[in-house]
Amino acid sequence: MNTPLLSDAALAADALRRGGLVAFPTETVYGLGADARNADAVANVFAAKGRPTDNPLIVHLADAADASDLAVVSTTARRLMDAFWPGPLTLVVPLRADAGLAVAVTAGLGTVGLRVPNLPEARAFLAACGVPVAAPSANRSGRPSPTDAHAVLLDLDGRIDAVLDGPPATAGLESTVVDVTQGIPVVLRDGAVTLADLRRVVPETVRAARGSELARRSPGTRHRHYAPRTRIVAVEPNAAVPHVHSPAGWLGLVPPDDPSPFAQIWTFATVPDYAHALFRTFREADALGLEALVCRLPPDQSETLAHALRDRILRAAE
Repeated sequence: MNTPLLSDAALAADALRRGGLVAFPTETVYGLGADARNADAVANVFAAKGRPTDNPLIVHLADAADASDLAVVSTTARRLMDAFWPGPLTLVVPLRADAGLAVAVTAGLGTVGLRVPNLPEARAFLAACGVPVAAPSANRSGRPSPTDAHAVLLDLDGRIDAVLDGPPATAGLESTVVDVTQGIPVVLRDGAVTLADLRRVVPETVRAARGSELARRSPGTRHRHYAPRTRIVAVEPNAAVPHVHSPAGWLGLVPPDDPSPFAQIWTFATVPDYAHALFRTFREADALGLEALVCRLPPDQSETLAHALRDRILRAAE
């Protein structure tokens, strides 16, 4: 192992302040952090991940009070911050002219995505950094997001300066991204905070059409994402299971009617369990050398976590 695994948040923060790249845990997935005001460090994030430069980065903060230093915070944005921060919600807000962020963080847009994570280890690290931290998921671009330190090292060992070790992610899917620049909140990327959750706070909240120009403001919406080397085959709840070459795996809320074609079968009791294990299972499929992984999609209940889970599976299958 070439990249050190650290247990001390202060040491990890020191590496980041000196221009390094540090992976750190959050409740959603592990992020790859850099000083958001250091253009060279931010450029190194894109290089380490092989990430397209038109894909903006989310800026992570230790405290909601720091948001007004970087962005114009509307009344609606503040309501959502009060309801869901700290937590798995990213808000896209107008960028302040004097924010000082590296241009690559926002992909040249006049907006920035901000989040305050809920995991205590993440907040301690961000507080020790003392700077806004730009952090996409800590994986090679297009690969499944990492939900533990081991998965980070599988993709980025030797490419980054340190990994802050911490607990496995509890959500297992990336944050929900909501644009609040137009007055009415618009969901750009579904995640652990559901549309139903958001509408309980701001009933007018809507969802952007997939592939729309507005969705460009969010990471994870313009390029193939979340995919393992194993081919992902997405199957609707009541659709026939297509023939797949062996060895193949099965993933879903229920087992297959005919288990004989499958070398490995993963089933989960609930949608949250399925979402929590999705990316970990993708990586397990790779480790087993499976040719294909058939993923039985959950029913599309558009205001629930099932919608976010379907989104990740369908993007991986594209």
